[in-house]
Amino acid sequence: MKSSDDYPRIMIQKIIDQFSRFFVGGLFIFSGLIKINDPIGTEIKMEEYFEVFAQDFGSFFHYFIPWSLEIGMLMIVLEIALGVAILLFYRMPLTTWVLLAVMVFFTFLTFYSAYFNKVTDCGCFGDAIKLTPWESFTKDVILMVFVLHLFWYRKRYQAVLRTWEGHSVIIATALISFFVGIYAINHLPFIDFRAYRTGNNIPQQMLPGEVPIIEYVFEKNGEEVHSEKFLSAEEGYKYKTSKILNESAIKAKITDYSVSGPEGEDLTQATFEGPRLFIVMYDVKKASTKNIDSIRQLAKDLEGKVNMLVLTSSSAESMETFRHEHQLAVPYAFSDATVLKTIIRSNPGIALWKDGTVLGNWHYNDTPSAEEILGLLR
Repeated sequence: MKSSDDYPRIMIQKIIDQFSRFFVGGLFIFSGLIKINDPIGTEIKMEEYFEVFAQDFGSFFHYFIPWSLEIGMLMIVLEIALGVAILLFYRMPLTTWVLLAVMVFFTFLTFYSAYFNKVTDCGCFGDAIKLTPWESFTKDVILMVFVLHLFWYRKRYQAVLRTWEGHSVIIATALISFFVGIYAINHLPFIDFRAYRTGNNIPQQMLPGEVPIIEYVFEKNGEEVHSEKFLSAEEGYKYKTSKILNESAIKAKITDYSVSGPEGEDLTQATFEGPRLFIVMYDVKKASTKNIDSIRQLAKDLEGKVNMLVLTSSSAESMETFRHEHQLAVPYAFSDATVLKTIIRSNPGIALWKDGTVLGNWHYNDTPSAEEILGLLR
């Protein structure tokens, strides 16, 4: 029989149990749902990590790069399924072992990225919430505290659902997640968090967000004085150091957009002038030709009505070969592959801009008609 002295301890432990359950489970589901909305974004991040690992740990990591999308999808679905399993206290002895292994891996990853400044954005929350490497690591350390709590007491938790019901929910969660992810891959993200989303003006996205706020540190009479104004030495203030308080806010959302022509001429500013239809192919060798007939027909129907340009990171030789094979009579220009993947999550993809403002983005499976394009430009 428990004494009355045990009740405060029992209540505190129950509160920690429930907080850990909802905090860990909810955060895993939230993180997974953001990424399942944009699996291509996770693929790009996985490729970046594999490139870093290939340089630092061994070239064999290059073999994983072609499988970045599949590996990313599995990790996203696992993340969502783990979150649901924690909320349901589903098979906690097994679930918490998997959870701990995942957290150890992610915590190492974020620490490595932060300490060695390898990957400046972990992609934990996709493009929705940007975290610095140290913020990502701090988040994982805090999360690990509650994961360890769940792991330590894993054998005492009672499942919310009966065994067959728990199995059904987890299987259904995994299947639905795969369906949503595959749909997003074959179309575009349901919710677009990118700087190139419809409605954004690209030149504005390339400007600093805020004016820098600088905090100066001075010394006077043996004491430190903090001020946002530069204080005079004539008044006894000795300058020591300074820092920018709103560093993350002053950085432009787009910092790497540029376009150059076949002769090396800078076409960046020209892409912001008037109506522009871009056919984005960051790698023509990997570009899908499934609906190339629709894209070619669109180009023919818009000829002389809208300025069109193929944006690619491939070589001129590869681009010329592709244009010849598929009779795509559209001029081309060059941009960075990562930039093009950020502009649109489709290879090829279609983007419509007017005076630098994005009017629409389309996956090659959803190629618009010429009438739809012209309607948006009216």
